[in-house]
Amino acid sequence: MTRQDDIRQRALGELRRYEVLMLDGHFDYGNGYHGPAYLNPHQLLRYPSTIWRLAQDLLDLVPDEVTAAADVVAGPPTGGALLAHTIAGLLDSRRSLTHPPCSFAPFEKKGKTPSLRPFYQHLVKGRRVLLADDVRNTGQMVAGCADRIREAGGSVLAVVCICDRLEAIADPGAPVYPLVEYPAPPNYPAAECPLCKAGVAVTAF
Repeated sequence: MTRQDDIRQRALGELRRYEVLMLDGHFDYGNGYHGPAYLNPHQLLRYPSTIWRLAQDLLDLVPDEVTAAADVVAGPPTGGALLAHTIAGLLDSRRSLTHPPCSFAPFEKKGKTPSLRPFYQHLVKGRRVLLADDVRNTGQMVAGCADRIREAGGSVLAVVCICDRLEAIADPGAPVYPLVEYPAPPNYPAAECPLCKAGVAVTAF
């Protein structure tokens, strides 16, 4: 087993221990799709120390040339922004004291579309940005974030995430480095969801 395999196995154990994976329900993913399973980042992100440990592990899997080049770490609300903030601080702890500090840029969500405030648009202009998210589902949110960064004049180095459900339908135009990969069960467009048609209530949590 390689060191990378060991890191991923340890991270998977953390996700199981904190019951991040929810099964046997009817979940609205908020992106136009429904399904019977949900990776609940709230169960994980309530512990700042766990975010810190998983962010450390995630950075250990990312190529050095990416972590060395990142000027800004950005992420969508809420889990992505928390992870991005943690990673930005950890990057500084791994660099020399003479290296310029890494900045953090949180996205906002207006409807289903991510956006950057003008202050952060100016921050990413001409900068190399590492995008972070907690769980990658369809990939539409993080791809939208990548588009906003490029529109603001920044470049996207890579995308990092704690868990990739291996069902992305949107390409961020940059390499994606997940800590854990979890093959998702079938998901359905909301209008075609068999759980809705069967009258199964959407799971609340």
